Amino acid sequence: MVLAAACTLTSACSQIPSVQDSTVGDSSPAPLTLGLPVPPPALPSRAAAPASAPLTPAVSNPGSVVVPQPAAKTEGAKNLEPPHTVDLARPADDLWDRIRQGFAMSDLDSPLVGVRERWYASQPEYLARMVERSKLYLYYIVEEVERRGMPTEIALLPMVESAFNPMAYSRSHASGLWQFIPSTGKRHQLTQNWWADERRDVIASTNAALDYLQALYDLYGDWHLALASYNFGENGVGRSIERNRARGLPTDYLNLKMPSETRGYVPKLQALKNIIANPDAFGVSLEAIPNEPYFATVPTPTAIDIRLAAKFAEMSVEDLIALNPAVNRPMISGPHTQSLVLPADRVDNFQRNLDAYDQPLTSWQAYTMKHGDNLDKLAAKHGIAVSKLKLANGITSKTRVKPGFELLLPVKGSSAGAEPLPAVFRQPAPPPTRRGGGSIHIVRKGETLYGISRRYHVSTDSLLRWNHVGVLTTGQRLIIYRPAKARKPANPVKVSAVQK
Repeated sequence: MVLAAACTLTSACSQIPSVQDSTVGDSSPAPLTLGLPVPPPALPSRAAAPASAPLTPAVSNPGSVVVPQPAAKTEGAKNLEPPHTVDLARPADDLWDRIRQGFAMSDLDSPLVGVRERWYASQPEYLARMVERSKLYLYYIVEEVERRGMPTEIALLPMVESAFNPMAYSRSHASGLWQFIPSTGKRHQLTQNWWADERRDVIASTNAALDYLQALYDLYGDWHLALASYNFGENGVGRSIERNRARGLPTDYLNLKMPSETRGYVPKLQALKNIIANPDAFGVSLEAIPNEPYFATVPTPTAIDIRLAAKFAEMSVEDLIALNPAVNRPMISGPHTQSLVLPADRVDNFQRNLDAYDQPLTSWQAYTMKHGDNLDKLAAKHGIAVSKLKLANGITSKTRVKPGFELLLPVKGSSAGAEPLPAVFRQPAPPPTRRGGGSIHIVRKGETLYGISRRYHVSTDSLLRWNHVGVLTTGQRLIIYRPAKARKPANPVKVSAVQK
């Protein structure tokens, strides 16, 4: 989360209660030609901001990296950041071992840590799903964290923010693995438009988040305060520090007055650190993650259907979207998404099949609406259901569809209108105001949105509006709203013929 209010997720698909009142939806990373890092943000100057040493690691020998002590610390703070040497002489085979070797933050001593430890340890299925999703992204994040000389605890932060679900979305409109709200995303040069939202882009959002966290650490010289600022905002933490300083009180994380959400934020990360450091002590089993790149990138063609890109890479559409969650439309526009992320072992397949293909790469075409056009006529003309046309173009009841409105239409003669739409990101609508009752459906292996909608006699469009659905995974929770039934009045009044 990037601001305090950005933590309350709307997906009905999560099971984690928290001080933040957040729920996270399910969705299930070589020679890397990765996107350029986002430059650090320009933070407001503070008269009381402590000077700090740069975070570039000091390499004493090729086998060790030292995470440096800042030159000065926030007044009243404890000695939270002792020098820590990480032995990298023998590369770990398991990514978890590599992460453990890089732990460098001082431990947080708070009763809330124990509360979170007990909760996570009691939810083995939740942890397993989170670890399964992290396999795609964690190696890249660890690489970027270490490249900046940051403690590897930072690589675990998406567990707190989104449970490693790149499709996670909050009521405060925070989105992606690192939960950027729109304004903060723009501040960190994360593009958000009709075609794609880089807040969900794994590479762009990771670089922006790490640059932001690094700048916050430079501001305070304390990782706990940096994390609190990431959640609460540096202005909020700065005001709390000034308030305590004026009263002669300590200004470390544990002594600052902050919202309960931020108060429980760092303890969550500490609890996850403790469990990963010694899973046996908590009765937790962590599936090993290979310490090697999971994904690589290739240049995106000028335009290509998501389904065709998945076919070229010889992988499922769902798996392709899990690596390219920023895409908003059923086709990828090269000018707006310049790199396509693929599993490292599928890059050659993709390039070979792309080179051998001599047909159009997209079955969709851009169209600008004219006077006299309406969605019903256009849908009928291009052989697609109106509901599917709206879904493909992100059209909701609040969208003003008028002359000049640009949308995608199926190319005549293509199968785009008949094929199911890929489950790209769709912003969830608020639940219906009419409460007809709701139920939770837990997704079983092999189930589809269409099959679930038929079972409950609702439309797939309604399922997508009620839930933040990206990629269906086993164990995911979907909320199903039923229409309110008309009820007879409690005390019916008889009406005479004359009164009628």
